[in-house]
Amino acid sequence: MKSSKKEIVSAVAGCLIAVLIPLLLIAYGFQAKRYADLSREITALEKKQEELIEQNKKLVSDISLLSSTDRIEKIATDELGMHKAETEDIVRVEMNGAGK
Repeated sequence: MKSSKKEIVSAVAGCLIAVLIPLLLIAYGFQAKRYADLSREITALEKKQEELIEQNKKLVSDISLLSSTDRIEKIATDELGMHKAETEDIVRVEMNGAGK
């Protein structure tokens, strides 16, 4: 009787191991696929980040170039016909007791 219980337990344990090994291999396969997908996504995001950093550097450079005082002064004088104000052109307005 004890021998048959041991045989049954041994047979059940063998069947569980036989079922668990393929299940673990399948789970490992899913994890490996998920890891590969995430790795590809990380690589794509890193590439996108590098592109955005380069684009940002270019934009900062363009802003510096476009906002230079020499360029603005040249546009003001050549294209808009403006000139620097002379001392006699400046009018000062003082307001004393505003709101009374």
